[in-house]
Amino acid sequence: MSFRTKLLLIVLLTIAASVSIVAYGVTHYTRAAFEEMDAERTEALVAQFNKEFAQRGEEIAHQVENISNAEVTLRMAIDLERPNADQSLYVRDANGAAQDHGLDFVEFVNSDGTLISSAQYPARVGYKNDWLTSSTAWNESSAFLMREELPTDVALALSVVRTQPNVPKPFYIVGGRRLDKKFLESLVLPTGMRALIYSNLEPAFIPTALIAAKGDVDQPERFAPIVEQIQKQSRPLVRTIDWSRDPADAETFHAIPLTGRNNELLGVFLVGSSRRELVLLTDKIVKTAAAVGAGALFVGLLIAFWISARITRPVEELAAAAHEVATGRWDTHIEVRGRDEIGQLAAAFNDMTKTLASQKERLVQTERVAAWRELARRLAHELRNPLFPMQITIENMQRARQLDAKQFLEVFHESTATLKAELANLNSIVSRFSDFSKMPAPQFVRVNVNEALRNAVRLFEPQFNEVGKPTITPELFLTEPLPEIDADPDLLHRAFQNLVLNALDAMPAGGTLTLKTSEHDGHVRIEVADTGKGLTPEECSRLFTPYYTTKLQGTGLGLAIVQSVVSDHHGTISVNSDEGRGTSFRIDLPQRQAGVTPAPPEAAPEAKATPSTLAAASD
Repeated sequence: MSFRTKLLLIVLLTIAASVSIVAYGVTHYTRAAFEEMDAERTEALVAQFNKEFAQRGEEIAHQVENISNAEVTLRMAIDLERPNADQSLYVRDANGAAQDHGLDFVEFVNSDGTLISSAQYPARVGYKNDWLTSSTAWNESSAFLMREELPTDVALALSVVRTQPNVPKPFYIVGGRRLDKKFLESLVLPTGMRALIYSNLEPAFIPTALIAAKGDVDQPERFAPIVEQIQKQSRPLVRTIDWSRDPADAETFHAIPLTGRNNELLGVFLVGSSRRELVLLTDKIVKTAAAVGAGALFVGLLIAFWISARITRPVEELAAAAHEVATGRWDTHIEVRGRDEIGQLAAAFNDMTKTLASQKERLVQTERVAAWRELARRLAHELRNPLFPMQITIENMQRARQLDAKQFLEVFHESTATLKAELANLNSIVSRFSDFSKMPAPQFVRVNVNEALRNAVRLFEPQFNEVGKPTITPELFLTEPLPEIDADPDLLHRAFQNLVLNALDAMPAGGTLTLKTSEHDGHVRIEVADTGKGLTPEECSRLFTPYYTTKLQGTGLGLAIVQSVVSDHHGTISVNSDEGRGTSFRIDLPQRQAGVTPAPPEAAPEAKATPSTLAAASD
């Protein structure tokens, strides 16, 4: 992945992440604000319910007190205190009192708890209400919820108990009203909210016990889990009911338990809040965020492309210039744009190439001097060996002049033979140096590398199975077809010969000679491997130095010639060697480019003898 692509992705991801975070934050805080507003509305409605509940209780208490203080009630209480009073005379009085004071429930109870008259359940007259006699402070008590038995069913009533104040014994008046739809209709509900009351008068959940202000409650059985949870733990809770797959149809219900005088659960007040507004608002925020995000990504893409182009173009120019410097153009110069970090880098690069160019000639001169010094040292070493015996021979001849003719003749013949042999050795040394210093420039033509390798191996076939010597097995793994290269066939043949000969010398006890060719990254790769004793890392580092050799015999010029030929063909040579396992040479030569003529190597004869040390070496 290029730097420009990475920069584009970073900018786009940053924009997308920013928009997503903003959208999430807005949605989250909007939801939190809605929940807070919903809680406030619910609290307001609950407060309204409590206020209405208290107000209704005060109204009921006022009406019950009016009944208690009425003259008819007083006469009834006084008459019922007389012995053998006829209670049947007052059976219907409760019904009239209920109608006169607008109450749903009215009962008159004697001091011993005996029911005298009942507007809602006349058949219970004569029964005792023991719970009334358990308290003496009814006139100070407020309204409370109670379970009211009716002839056909059970009702939830808001009731008040008072006593007639002008009689010595307590005479109880119980009055109340139903907690039903009329009560719910009195509540002012905000838009999107509704109130329900469940009368908890049976052990199990009864769908018909759930009432609303208007009409019947749809799917009342969906409230069963809420009611059952309240029945288990009489405390407020919040639940959300999903009425359909559409989230906008969901409602959040706040359930508040309604308890009686003895804290028994008699009902549940349910305040429902629709989530439609929240869902629609959230959807709108998400859609708006998506639209804004798409627009931001498009604008960000344009800006990121422009920014990345401005940033990466100088970097690409710098990389191209560095590649030119690596190929040898040390005077490469790039244009400096701006004074930012990129501009400073370009200026530093130009300063570096300027310094390199100024030092190039000095470096070349230094290398040439070092090369000639090494050549002179090697030449002096090679010439000193034959010159010493020649000097001794001449001195012997000078001393032989004092001998007789026969003895002188013997010394003369022996000395001249020695002089001839040493002169021939000198001539051989001079020839080798001359050959190495006069390596010809390559004449490029189309060359098939596989065929060149086969020709080089064919010359050594007699040595592979030479009688009296260990066998060497050649193995050729040549890729067919292999791209052609531009090369000098004679120089390439000479390099292959030196590599094969070097491998043979490395396997005096026999072994396997392996030759491979392949195509690799626009190059033709040649590998020559042996199974000899291998080399140490130090030997590998000096292997291509002229006159360096690991053999007892040899001039040390063979691999230096190979390295020179490969370099002249714009290729590279490397070596991999393990002690005891063998050595492998690898040569990479560029493939032939159609319509392109390879440039000949720079004419620098004196550099031919320059010692070259590569990262990898050979046997």
